[in-house]
Amino acid sequence: MDRFDSLQLFTRIVELGSFSHAAAALDIPRATATHAIKALETRLGVRLLERTTRQVRPTLDGQAFYQRCVHLLAELDDAESSLQHVAANPRGVLRVDMHGTHATKIVLPRIDEFRARYPRIDLVVSGGDRLVDLVREGVDCVIRAGTPRDSSLVVRRLALMPQVVCASPAYLEAFGVPQHPDQLSRHEVVKFFSRSGAASYPLELHVNGQLQSFSLAGWMSVNDAENYVMAALRGCGLIQVPRFHVDDALREGRLVEVLSDWLSPDLPVSALYPHHRQLSPRVRVFVDWLVALYAERFG
Repeated sequence: MDRFDSLQLFTRIVELGSFSHAAAALDIPRATATHAIKALETRLGVRLLERTTRQVRPTLDGQAFYQRCVHLLAELDDAESSLQHVAANPRGVLRVDMHGTHATKIVLPRIDEFRARYPRIDLVVSGGDRLVDLVREGVDCVIRAGTPRDSSLVVRRLALMPQVVCASPAYLEAFGVPQHPDQLSRHEVVKFFSRSGAASYPLELHVNGQLQSFSLAGWMSVNDAENYVMAALRGCGLIQVPRFHVDDALREGRLVEVLSDWLSPDLPVSALYPHHRQLSPRVRVFVDWLVALYAERFG
């Protein structure tokens, strides 16, 4: 096994946590995979993987080496993909990070269509609300809601998502239904904070042609979109959220929209990727597919 193949094998073992699964993914015998990693560790003079009966995980040296391998393999794939006949049918591993709601409600329900169109691209999908260092972690593309703050990334707008302010019937029975934004001071919200340390986000509404912010009290704080909605369902307070996330709950009456006469600002959602991925065929076709997917959903 040459160096390129051994690096590919090593990255798959780290990602899958298993020699057997990685060997099967690359269609090689497990014994070959074991011998190749031993040879790689001998050549480098360090232990890359910790092996237990249940799991394989990288050592500290192995994790650092993995991140370098991901970057190197992506660059090699992009170099090969620059050839026209390859660019028409891109191949290789594409690493994407997206918040759970976008994964479960928009992207993954249609991901088989992307695979049918580009059968030589393998996806590695991670999720969560934390900030991702795309270059250091070897991530090719992220999907994020809100206004992007990192000017070092290429930003491709996917959609503007309509938002609603809503709460559970139990909360509204206890606190009353606000009839005007001026009455919000009597209410509580579910607070949302980010792992980057940003404080709780206020409610925002267009009032008399101006966008106004309303910072309300609240006893529940979360940093995950699913928990944000769940807290509202359990009567913990008002929330402001993209409508698609709570469509079912609104239709079924488990949540009730309030202050609908005052528009919430649309929430932008974008695909972001490093500048050195701008010419990558894998990234390009995936982002183009996302643009069409979000346009179909949000117009």
